[in-house]
Amino acid sequence: MPIPTGPASPPNSTTAVTTSAPAGTLKGGKAPGLKAVDKETTAGVLFGIGAYGLWGLLPLYFFVLAPAGAVEIVANRVVWSLLFCTLLITVTRSWRVLGAAFRNRTVIGPLAIAAGLIAVNWLTYTYGVTTGHAVETSLGYFINPLVSVLLGVFVLKEKLRPLQWAAVGIGFVAVGVLSFSYGKLPWIALTLAFSFGLYGFFKKRVGPRVDALTSLTVETVVLAPFAGATMIVLAVSGAASLTTDGAGHFWLLLASGIITAVPLLFFGASARRLPMTTIGLLQYFAPVLQFIVALTVFREAMTTERWIGFGVVWLALLLLTADTLGTARRNSGARKLARAAA
Repeated sequence: MPIPTGPASPPNSTTAVTTSAPAGTLKGGKAPGLKAVDKETTAGVLFGIGAYGLWGLLPLYFFVLAPAGAVEIVANRVVWSLLFCTLLITVTRSWRVLGAAFRNRTVIGPLAIAAGLIAVNWLTYTYGVTTGHAVETSLGYFINPLVSVLLGVFVLKEKLRPLQWAAVGIGFVAVGVLSFSYGKLPWIALTLAFSFGLYGFFKKRVGPRVDALTSLTVETVVLAPFAGATMIVLAVSGAASLTTDGAGHFWLLLASGIITAVPLLFFGASARRLPMTTIGLLQYFAPVLQFIVALTVFREAMTTERWIGFGVVWLALLLLTADTLGTARRNSGARKLARAAA
């Protein structure tokens, strides 16, 4: 699935070096820059696994935050994430970079929209997990690759290859089957898929101009006034649980800042280092883990119709993955031929 996010990445494979290698080639036939590229790729994969692994296990964290509801959890996530980001900006002495980002309209505009989209995504996801719909939340991230393809068609005016068309068509069939199973459109899954797909699209527009920490801090600053106001309203109305359910609950909610920020930072760092093909494959970690947690820990029911619907989704993803890998392999071969001919 390539999530449409992150800047163009460096190549993730070394190139063959002929016996007539240019001066400066290291012993063993590797150019000086290739080792650095390999390290960047390895770091990108590890960051990606960390991000999607943490996101996949996030339902377990929300489970222990009861009785806090989705709105309170998300408000706390934003406020304490801002505190954590402020600390990181101070430690890394990045205030000047942050200020430059706020003064750049081509940066602040897309990131402000991205902030709104990720807020919708968080609210929907947290609501789904805390109300017994964790299986449906995993479905949202399973179908997100198909949404990315649709964004490519309708927003970027890209032309789909045959396997991509087949995957999208099968995806629509899956939504129909699951709608029959649920008795309604799986709106939680669709909201998650479209909000995160659009979030990635706007993050991609920022590209290499903003690092992961600056990007996350800008988004958090945009959301913080709304989150702070929400926390005040909840406290005044007596609906907040932050200070009423013991010290353990208090510190768990405060930890939401770190638990929210760390995977987003990992995600940003991974997207800057890896090609979209690799990011797309790594993304399956999160919904797979969410699906396993929903079935084994939360014991959510899966009817026969839902198994069929999920199976159709997985078939669509299999076709999409095969197309992505095949295209990447052909492009890599074409680049090697072009270098050999140069």
